[in-house]
Amino acid sequence: MADILFPYLGVDEFFRFPDTESADEYGIVAAGGNLSPGMLLSAYRQGLFPWYSEGEPILWWSPDPRFVLFPDNLHISRSMIRTFKRNRFRYTIDTSFEKVIRECGAVERKGQDATWITGDMIEGYVTLFKLGFVHSVEVWLDGELVGGLYGVSLGSLFFGESMFHLVPDASKAGYILFVRALQRHRFTLVDCQVFTPHLASLGAQNISRTEFMKNLKKGLKRNTLSGRWSGLIDLEQERINITG
Repeated sequence: MADILFPYLGVDEFFRFPDTESADEYGIVAAGGNLSPGMLLSAYRQGLFPWYSEGEPILWWSPDPRFVLFPDNLHISRSMIRTFKRNRFRYTIDTSFEKVIRECGAVERKGQDATWITGDMIEGYVTLFKLGFVHSVEVWLDGELVGGLYGVSLGSLFFGESMFHLVPDASKAGYILFVRALQRHRFTLVDCQVFTPHLASLGAQNISRTEFMKNLKKGLKRNTLSGRWSGLIDLEQERINITG
């Protein structure tokens, strides 16, 4: 694993990381650097993402296998269709990004330290949100934020970073509607990074790093839908489409 001193990059600058095939047995390609806009976007364009804990150097990952969801493979269970028919939740997009990322960092996860969403991580992704490359889904119940997710969009790919829920089915409902919307806008892949049973139940699967990189290269040929998506994606309409 190379420990590299990275420059701080603006959004239009690019940094060449070590090849993903140089990753160690855990999937770590490099360590160190910063979370500047150009550095983060360079990493995603090369198949890497940051993941580290407070007090550690930034670690840049490219796991093998890679856990992904092809939007056409999205599975919606009968129980979730019933949830959509009950119409308990209200859904928004790109309206409360900082609340979502902070909730993702605060929620307790079984067998996992949630502190990997550090203050620097929040600052880095808030900057990318303001630049139009990061998006959030918000799920509301009685005026309170009870679920959500966020991630990076480049080309025809969405790189999911984290999700949270405070009541059952909140994040799952938001995720399903969001993937349906991505499918409508001809997105080709949602990166889920590493296996979770929760996302596997929705149709996500492991693919090899080689296959992931092929999908990445192809997806980046598409123009990026940057900017706020609140006027582009209607999650309530997706709910109506599911329930008929």
